[in-house]
Amino acid sequence: MKKRRLIMRSIILAILVAAVAYTLYANFMKDHAQKVAVGNQAPDFVLTDMQGNKHRLSDYKGQGVFLNFWGTWCPPCKKEMPYINNQYHQFKDQGVQVLSIDIQESELAVNQFIARYKLDFPVMIDTDKEVMTAYGIDQLPATFLIDKDGKVVKSTTGEMSEDMVREYMEKIKP
Repeated sequence: MKKRRLIMRSIILAILVAAVAYTLYANFMKDHAQKVAVGNQAPDFVLTDMQGNKHRLSDYKGQGVFLNFWGTWCPPCKKEMPYINNQYHQFKDQGVQVLSIDIQESELAVNQFIARYKLDFPVMIDTDKEVMTAYGIDQLPATFLIDKDGKVVKSTTGEMSEDMVREYMEKIKP
């Protein structure tokens, strides 16, 4: 009887140790997920916008791309979206494109957000977080500035002012 209890306790202890080790490993790997580094080629992707048009990042070679990841629930995202939209109107005829990617929300929520803020640039939903994972995003909003050759010039997380958005679009203007 004692031997059987010892074996059961040992098995339970082994399972607990394995669970703790896995949790630590998973958290360590999550915290060390690499953002796309400045100077590297931006990972290509294809997403469909809210009007049904497909957007492939590589199709924008020759233009600067202001790639913004966001969520409808995110207060800084709500604040910076009008700035991005204003500057999009200033720079779209100068070779700068805005691609906006919502992370895993419903079409209804995203369409309501677009209507509320009167957004004119392409808005897509990353339903399975593939693009978010490819770019190593762990905090929203996150923005990547991509030059005409498809290389990342700068990445930033957190809220941007309108001056920052203008400066960033100027930086990637071809």
